[in-house]
Amino acid sequence: MFVTFNLIGLFIFLFLFWRKMKEDYLPNQIFSTFFYILFFMLVSYFVSINFFFPWWFWFTYLGFILGLVIGLLRFKLKFYETFETAFLGFLICFSMYLLGDSVKNLSVVSFAGFVVSMILIGIFQFIDIHYKNFSWYKSGKVGFTGLALSLLFFLVRILAYIFFPNTLSFIPNYEIYLSSISSFIFLALTYNLSRS
Repeated sequence: MFVTFNLIGLFIFLFLFWRKMKEDYLPNQIFSTFFYILFFMLVSYFVSINFFFPWWFWFTYLGFILGLVIGLLRFKLKFYETFETAFLGFLICFSMYLLGDSVKNLSVVSFAGFVVSMILIGIFQFIDIHYKNFSWYKSGKVGFTGLALSLLFFLVRILAYIFFPNTLSFIPNYEIYLSSISSFIFLALTYNLSRS
């Protein structure tokens, strides 16, 4: 059942990635980039659970970033648009992982994490529809939704760590710093995009 939930997450990721990118890029570019992301996510995940278990989320996230960067560089994809779609897919995979863990281990905390992730995905859909109407978002450029989702995601991780430090994907003593740095990076990218 746990594996099934994760496979569902990956298939949803692939479908969304293909659907959002197919107007601007060739199928080979889309599927190859997805393969890079998937490959490095899986390698990083399996390395972490065997040797650095508490770091599994961050290893997987770095694998996701590495695969994405390789696809961006090799096929000269547009960063903001590609990252937006890819991060949404990453969040869906993470959500399904939490759902699978909640079923497998009867974990209330993992199920709560799944619910929060679903709420973030709902917020993504709302922002994606309305962001061009935000008076303070002067540029109106594509990519804002993905950056906003990323910023919210890591801010939620900070808050969750404060109240539930022993949660599955958190690293004791380091989580607050890593999530804070990530939040700052996405805040800076969002600000830069809004002004460009």
